[in-house]
Amino acid sequence: MISVLRTTWPLLLGILLLMVGNGMQGTLLGIRGGIEGIPTFQMSIVMSAYFGGFLAGSLLVPDLIKNVGHVRVFAALGSLISAALVLFAVEPHWISWAVLRLLIGFCFCGVYVTAESWLNAGSTNETRGQSLSAYMIVQLLGIVIAQALLNVSSPAGYLLFIIPSVLVSLAFTPILLSAQPAPQFETIKRMSFGRLYRASPLGCVGIFLMGGVFAALSGMSSVWGALIGLSVAQISLFVAAIYAGGLVLQYPIGWISDRYDRRKLVLFLSAIGGLCGLVVIAAQPGTVGLVIAGAIMGGVANPIYALLLAYTNDYLDQSDMASASAGLLFIYGIGSMGGPMITGWLMGVIGPDGYWVYMGVLLMLLTGYAGWRATQRRALTPDEQGSFAVITPSATPLAVETVLDDAQSEPGAPPASR
Repeated sequence: MISVLRTTWPLLLGILLLMVGNGMQGTLLGIRGGIEGIPTFQMSIVMSAYFGGFLAGSLLVPDLIKNVGHVRVFAALGSLISAALVLFAVEPHWISWAVLRLLIGFCFCGVYVTAESWLNAGSTNETRGQSLSAYMIVQLLGIVIAQALLNVSSPAGYLLFIIPSVLVSLAFTPILLSAQPAPQFETIKRMSFGRLYRASPLGCVGIFLMGGVFAALSGMSSVWGALIGLSVAQISLFVAAIYAGGLVLQYPIGWISDRYDRRKLVLFLSAIGGLCGLVVIAAQPGTVGLVIAGAIMGGVANPIYALLLAYTNDYLDQSDMASASAGLLFIYGIGSMGGPMITGWLMGVIGPDGYWVYMGVLLMLLTGYAGWRATQRRALTPDEQGSFAVITPSATPLAVETVLDDAQSEPGAPPASR
């Protein structure tokens, strides 16, 4: 790992700064929206716009990179992100915010694709898995750090919008000044949805449901916190707990998944998440209880996402992994777009508890579906499964395919053909 960090630190440092900037703006907008008196449903549209932009970026950015090159795309998208972050404070209106969030989602998708291409090309077969694992950890760590920075100034002012803009601008310096050449890039085509569903019904349905869960969990947490009257410090602590829970539990759950039926593990984790939502609604806990609930929800949502990708990968040939990864992430993007809006609508109808109701219902649906699927196909033995890989929901198809391919190729992993 030390040798990996020695060669990839400029890129990882840049990604860390980018994630701090991205993590700050996501939480800050929810808090500032409450200050500006923007209704909950309009804020849900603002939050959904990011995921719509990210989905559009996954479709359009690869061709853009092929036409003009990595460096130009990277620099141009970074400049747009930096400018957009400042403009949020200039015009605090939900329509302008939604447009800016759409732009930021598009740009961040392009930045991730470019960064992952560089990281993948600069790694050897022996270090590629470690490099991408470090990349995923840095992503989660950056968002956790971002929450602490939200407490350095009032969200009603300009400073908290300027800080992420500066961090994003600085993030590109170590990356663009590194001596690593731009890699060759090939567009990844999606597998047909019918073929993908036949390979893994649980993977397709589960990824769609988790798109809604994670988008609501990450996109609406600060909106919900502002609605129930939490302070900035309390909201930032709650959001940090979501990502810290995912960071801490990825590896132990991954270790278990390599030795156990992944469908039952998905069922167990989703049931815990669903019950957690019900407990919060029934108990109405204080700050400590909410932080614990956030850590539990994040601790199950992140690993379930990676589990579903690994489970689907277990039923694919090596040659299909890239196209399947792109298809699954497209399904995830469709689910993500509706998550904040449905959550916002529910919060308007039944109150703040709608935040937990939406996630709880989706997780319980996943619990039931995973249980039913466990009766329709025999469980693979541990020897027949590939290895679990740490994958975050913000990873693009390039990183997902590479990480899963590397996990499949680890010593002791089974052949890909089923």
